[in-house]
Amino acid sequence: GSADLVLTARNIHDWLWTPGMAEKFMRDAHAVLKTGGILAVEDHRADPRPQIGDARDGYVATANIVKMAKDAGFVLDASSEINANPKDTKDHPFGVWTLPPTRQSTADGKAADPAFDHAKYDAIGESDRMTLRFVKAG
Repeated sequence: GSADLVLTARNIHDWLWTPGMAEKFMRDAHAVLKTGGILAVEDHRADPRPQIGDARDGYVATANIVKMAKDAGFVLDASSEINANPKDTKDHPFGVWTLPPTRQSTADGKAADPAFDHAKYDAIGESDRMTLRFVKAG
């Protein structure tokens, strides 16, 4: 109960790959924040399509993050479109990592494919992302 702010950027999608880890993060963030403290979340947004499984493509449904936060005791206070990108079709061959800045061109663990055409993905730019502010109610 000593922190004013907890910020996580582009992490929740990774934590969803380990059962219970994202929920643990939410509980731990709630525990460390003072009453009125802010949890700020930025992550790759699956919406309007549904999240695929445990988000192995990097895209998370906004409703899933909101539910986890609410279940941990947070209240959604605000959202912003500052990190929105309507050009992101969310159907890339290597998930969100096909886009800049990662620009992945092969399956994980393999050498980059020099023949991979990045132009289409570079034109999209970075992913469409949600930006959410939650408050620890008191």
